[in-house]
Amino acid sequence: MHDYTYPSVYFAYLFFALMTLLSLFFLIRSLKSGYWGKQGEEPKHRMMDED
Repeated sequence: MHDYTYPSVYFAYLFFALMTLLSLFFLIRSLKSGYWGKQGEEPKHRMMDED
């Protein structure tokens, strides 16, 4: 008899780790691009003023 629990658990751990790493990657990338600074809302206000 084979136990199929371990492959699914390992797959879930791999998936959770991958999603965590990807979210941290995009968070760090957005920090470097300046989306979290004081001027982060500037494009939105500029777009709303032009309408």
